[in-house]
Amino acid sequence: MSNNKEKLFSEFQAPTTQEWLDKIQVDLKGADFQKRLVWRTNEGFNVQPFYRREDLANLKTPDALPGEFPFVRGNKKDNNVWYVRQNIVVDDPAKANAKALDILNKGIDSLGFKVKGSQVSAELIDTLLNNILCDIVEVNFSTCPAHALDLANILVAYFEKKGYDKEKVVGSINFDPLEKMVMKGKDATPMLEVAPKLVEALKDYPNFRCISVNTESLNNAGAYIVQELGYALAWGNEYLQQLVDAGIDVDLAAKSIKFNMGVSENYFMELAKFRAARLLWAQIVKQYEPKCDCACKMIVNATTSTYNQTLFDSYVNLLRSQTEAMSASLGGVHSMVVTPFDVTYEDATEFSERIARNQQLLLKEESHFGQIVDPGAGSYYIEHLTDALAQEGWKIFLKVEEEGGFLAAAKAGTIQDDINATNVKRHGDAAKRKEFLLGTNQFPNFTEKSDGKRAKQGGCCCHTDAEKCEPEFKTINSTRLAADFENLRIETEEKKVPVAFMLTIGNLAMRQARAQFSCNFLACAGYKVIDNLGFKTVEEGVDAALKANADIVVICSSDDEYAEYAIPAFKYLDGRAMFVVAGAPACMEDLKAAGIENFVHVKCNVLETLKEYNKKLGI
Repeated sequence: MSNNKEKLFSEFQAPTTQEWLDKIQVDLKGADFQKRLVWRTNEGFNVQPFYRREDLANLKTPDALPGEFPFVRGNKKDNNVWYVRQNIVVDDPAKANAKALDILNKGIDSLGFKVKGSQVSAELIDTLLNNILCDIVEVNFSTCPAHALDLANILVAYFEKKGYDKEKVVGSINFDPLEKMVMKGKDATPMLEVAPKLVEALKDYPNFRCISVNTESLNNAGAYIVQELGYALAWGNEYLQQLVDAGIDVDLAAKSIKFNMGVSENYFMELAKFRAARLLWAQIVKQYEPKCDCACKMIVNATTSTYNQTLFDSYVNLLRSQTEAMSASLGGVHSMVVTPFDVTYEDATEFSERIARNQQLLLKEESHFGQIVDPGAGSYYIEHLTDALAQEGWKIFLKVEEEGGFLAAAKAGTIQDDINATNVKRHGDAAKRKEFLLGTNQFPNFTEKSDGKRAKQGGCCCHTDAEKCEPEFKTINSTRLAADFENLRIETEEKKVPVAFMLTIGNLAMRQARAQFSCNFLACAGYKVIDNLGFKTVEEGVDAALKANADIVVICSSDDEYAEYAIPAFKYLDGRAMFVVAGAPACMEDLKAAGIENFVHVKCNVLETLKEYNKKLGI
């Protein structure tokens, strides 16, 4: 059989890359290959329309093995099982315990408790962990950094009281004072002295990590994938260097660090990010000369993003978080949190939390993603993305190191400036619809109302005195990508909902296409849009618009026909409603000379145009 296969394949000559390119160029009919088919990513490298084996010739990643240094293919050899995690905010310890026990029976095997610093006590832990088997279930804790050491000592005493096998206790304490520096502008330097003590307190528990790198905060502030990757490496290296300098054994120091990373919507690139992150972190730790390669493993908890979540059409958030969860699981993370779809405007409900759990269980139990080790390995595209992200992420890491390390760069504000600049750019791209948010700036639900939903506002977690929260350094501004459009739409809804009437006339295909475009455009601000099948004359269309009490009349036709229809329609309307031309026809200057000033087309800044229309309409 094998001989027949060899004979069959030998009868066909494999085309070369150049032959493929020549064929593509013919099909492009003179169009520029680079502009039409090559994707210039935000991460700083190009993605080709196709890849071949020769593109991987100089890459080392395809030769790596699962569970072996540099761990690009994952930390495990025989499976891809991850912990399904759900976080619980602890207001009442007994209620939090009851909730934990309930969700453990619903598929969760990792718990994340968010505890106020003032609550930390032995009594709290006794109540919180009652009937929870910490040698079977992963337990994670987040509290004020000032109380982290107390929490660690209480946990050690609790674990010893229960007689747990130290090797089987898996979990973490989310101690990350540097996060407060970059996000809140608070000087974290004094708290860094706690880190070595924290590591020493938990040194007998090899699978319980106590130093965190929370780049999920950068992700939720709009950071590009390569930024999160590069800063995660520098962030982790800052902690590792400080621990080693404080006299902590490098193996113990490295095994105490846990990465909490975000996952955004770029499916394949996020998958590749986790592969690249493990590769680079392993190389960094290796330079400290640990006794065992196992110290070079990167442990990652992934959390689906809130940056791209929306208040309107919020069920679309389920689609976003599902693809994000797929990226994380296939990327080989240690544990994962799927963010409930409604957290942008309310505390997660029992329903939304159940759906979030089931999103992971669907992947793990029904799609068997936990059984396949690194399914992306060998894919020419994914291997290329892994290598390209590693190279670009490494550049950011080196840049931070040249600035004196992560702490020095955070004090100087260069990290904050970089992320803020990206956030501003992404909001600008969303305003121009260069970056799509389904249901918000593209294909909004025409009839949806906010029904009182408003974006939740974050607050300071440690102090009630506002003066104590004054930033000492630059901060990162976390503003969801949809926020600008949502604010505009709510403003429209609260004050006045204009009626936009499509005056469709002329060429059937063009008038329908432009009416659909205009309806989507104006509905982004919550306008009521009325589409039509077409009118024989502009007068008939204008009369119908006024009968419908239209505030805006949008003429929709072909470029050639605008020269015939637009000015008569504008004159007949005679200022009784705002007049808009759908498109940017060649006769635009002639139309402007006649007094027509409003045009909607693909090159418009949608957000700014709609704000201008609101102003003209007195909204």
